[in-house]
Amino acid sequence: MPTLARIFSHVCFGLGAAALAVLAAQPAQAQAADTSFFITSVGIGNGGNLGGLAGADNHCQTLAQAAGSGSKTWHAYLSTQEADGKPAVNARDRIGKGPWQNSKGVVIAKGVAELHGNNNLTKQTGLTEKGEVNNGIGDNPNQHDILTGSTPDGRAYTDGADHTCNNWTSDGAGTAMLGHFDRTGGGNTSWNSTHPSRGCSQDLLISTGGAGLLYCFATN
Repeated sequence: MPTLARIFSHVCFGLGAAALAVLAAQPAQAQAADTSFFITSVGIGNGGNLGGLAGADNHCQTLAQAAGSGSKTWHAYLSTQEADGKPAVNARDRIGKGPWQNSKGVVIAKGVAELHGNNNLTKQTGLTEKGEVNNGIGDNPNQHDILTGSTPDGRAYTDGADHTCNNWTSDGAGTAMLGHFDRTGGGNTSWNSTHPSRGCSQDLLISTGGAGLLYCFATN
């Protein structure tokens, strides 16, 4: 029969291991709670039809909730254009004031001006809500195209052409302005305004190196 000393030893060891496991989990939980920026690990899957801004915001919120960051209010970095009597919406005006950091605690930008200037968004820092690196140039499949519908300074286009897949309701006609989160390809290194899509279907978004992914920012 096991001695009383051995029984206490096993019990104490088990309690110690459990305590260490709890302590080890705390930093990850804290990082998740402090996350205020991520790139979606998956798109909605319906091309440029995101269900409008509300549908895109809900996608960000749902992914954040699953990753442990759902206590914040999340918005997708998307602009919409003036249409049907409704004014345009600028992406830069709907993401809060910052600062924003990824799930590892790395600051992407301290504020809106820095985000649209000399920010710290790269392939290595532009992590998903899961804390993972998305596929970029050189990966298979390449998915560096991010839907934005925005000019380089984060505003809606005013030239009359469609840059937002009919304000994020079309998976057919139209085009969307895209950015490259890995800052590579497309003739420039813009994270938010590199080139237009070939169309708004999921297949056409994939054809240029995308998957209908979004930038998500905590507004609070």
